Amino acid sequence: MANATATAIAALPLAWALDLAFGEPRSALHPVAWLGRALAPIGRVLHGAPAALAFVVGALVWLGCAAALGVGAWWLQAQLLSASPWLGVPLLAVLLKPTFAWRMLRDEVAAVERVLDGGVEAGRARLAHIVSRDVNVLDADAIRETAIESLAENLNDSLVAPLFWYAVAGLPGAVVYRFANTLDAMWGYRGRWEWAGKWSARADDLLSWLPARITALLLMPLRAHAWCALPAQARRTPSPNGGWPMGAMALNLNVRLRKPGVYALNGGAPSPCAADVGLAIRVATRAAWIALLAATIAVGLRSS
Repeated sequence: MANATATAIAALPLAWALDLAFGEPRSALHPVAWLGRALAPIGRVLHGAPAALAFVVGALVWLGCAAALGVGAWWLQAQLLSASPWLGVPLLAVLLKPTFAWRMLRDEVAAVERVLDGGVEAGRARLAHIVSRDVNVLDADAIRETAIESLAENLNDSLVAPLFWYAVAGLPGAVVYRFANTLDAMWGYRGRWEWAGKWSARADDLLSWLPARITALLLMPLRAHAWCALPAQARRTPSPNGGWPMGAMALNLNVRLRKPGVYALNGGAPSPCAADVGLAIRVATRAAWIALLAATIAVGLRSS
């Protein structure tokens, strides 16, 4: 039992160290990319299917994949927790690492600001690496706003939520969350994807609900007036979760963050400048370290 607890605890900071040292593996070696390629043909069929059929099959695909991945992750974790920590810790860390992607998020947001010095076109091209919205209509202010929004929202999706679910349910929790978030990113759209991706979108909303609010707590200092303002800001976005970390970041930095024609968070504040992007990265970095520490403590409490 002591060895299992030590393995479960030690694997988390080691996975974090692997992320900081190496970032994301190439697509050919990344399990999340493998999952995307495996599910892509099903998606191409489903998005043109009748609504009822698309919804039912989309839900069954989600449930089947989540069950298979969860059981597989549970079995692998059980083998590693019963092995020597010298073997179990590094292997569990290697399995856990693909469920989060902090370094890539931080570096991509920093790169947007770096290339923006070379002109709006360069900033748009770099921003397109991390967002799915149309970047061709964005000016320099909107590019910075979108980059900071992506940093805040994806801090939850790419780090805090996987850490939360690892703390709650071990490797199966982190793996199933990463699957849910990945499938939502692939299928959770309106239009032709409305019914094929509806189950995926709702499942991701449910699994991200509490982590998104924890992320907001990590991003914003404990000032009463800011916390009173946050719920109203969060409700401005269509997402039940994304507005919380984005609103927290906007209030913390006292900048406006908006998606043109959809919402504006902290709308009375100025648009962010170059220095605000750097400050946002520092705020998110501090939040990421606190999330890691809290998750490590929680894993120890759960495993003891």
